[in-house]
Amino acid sequence: MEFDYVIVGGGSAGCVLASRLSEDPAVQVALLEAGPPDTSALIHCPAGIAVMVQTQGVVQGLNTVPQPGLLGRSGFQPRGRTLGGSSSTNAMVYIRGQHADYDAWAEMGCPGWAWSDVLPYFRKAEHNERLNDAWHGQQGPLNVADLQSPSVFSRRFVEAGVQAGLPLNPDFNGATQEGVGLYQVTQRAGERFSAAKAYLTPHLGRPNLHVMTGVTVDRIGLVDGVAKQVHTVQGGASQVLTARREIIVSAGAFQSPAILMRSGIGPAAQLQRLGIEVLHDLPGVGQNLHDHPDVVLVADAPDTSELFGLSLKGAWKTLNAIFEWRKRRTGQLTTNFAEGGAFYKSTPDAARPDIQLHFVVAKLVSHGRKLTLGHGYSVHVCLLRPNSRGSVQLAD
Repeated sequence: MEFDYVIVGGGSAGCVLASRLSEDPAVQVALLEAGPPDTSALIHCPAGIAVMVQTQGVVQGLNTVPQPGLLGRSGFQPRGRTLGGSSSTNAMVYIRGQHADYDAWAEMGCPGWAWSDVLPYFRKAEHNERLNDAWHGQQGPLNVADLQSPSVFSRRFVEAGVQAGLPLNPDFNGATQEGVGLYQVTQRAGERFSAAKAYLTPHLGRPNLHVMTGVTVDRIGLVDGVAKQVHTVQGGASQVLTARREIIVSAGAFQSPAILMRSGIGPAAQLQRLGIEVLHDLPGVGQNLHDHPDVVLVADAPDTSELFGLSLKGAWKTLNAIFEWRKRRTGQLTTNFAEGGAFYKSTPDAARPDIQLHFVVAKLVSHGRKLTLGHGYSVHVCLLRPNSRGSVQLAD
């Protein structure tokens, strides 16, 4: 099978690329996704994120090797494995980087990535239901909204932040991120609004757009030193797709380098140890991995059924909420759980915020993999600019 463009990975980037490239009716575009279509109700019901990690149907639960900095523990790294990728499985918080983040990238040698360069594209991509100003747009495909029914506890968290001295911030994506407030979310009319819904679903009828799910990409094949072939496995059967123009690998921070290394593209010494023929010695593949250390503090709040939790009263409220969401797409199940947050400086002399908080209206234990009785709340404490660096390597 031949196409002009073959896109490997149907996550946030892949959906955007498939949409934009297929605007040209003269080209044939193939989008390959290892997971299933994004039809699960757990994706579209915002509160379904509480169950997704339990079922693993559209979430791939990756784990790091034991980390010396975590006293030998492994880190859990769940990734979306469906159309929309992690935008179909995440907590839907709509957040951009700080202005200085982008300026720093430009200063390091990435022209076109300064804040003044990327802001027009943020505005172009966004359809913000509340905000339309110098920072926000209302003509784009990605719907951004305020939470329909934020918890009273999320509002109390914001009040507590103000009492602690943080400025109230009604827009974390505006002039500054510093402060405390409620997050905006990628939702519309009580449903998740993923990159697949924004960029892919409206254009599935294009005759030149070919979306294939359940397709695992084994490796990229080179022809005369040029990437031309995509070797795939689907339902146990192997198939080779050919790209007339480009192969775009957009399979995420973990799977993209894995595909390249399986293809013989990467650090030569690593590939040779695994018996992989080196087609292109590229030392940077899989290297310089950045990730945010994130500690979750969990508090019990007995007899407080306004928060999510495991109890008879909580189960009854959730059952009623299920019927309400199915009938009207309103109510408690429109939560993204991480409803409120804050950005602040860990030290007074810091130039800008380096800590982010997420206030969660439930007890989040072991990334939601461990269920505990009772009700409570949690706070993520996240370091925004880590100094440590890691890598992605093939195990076999």
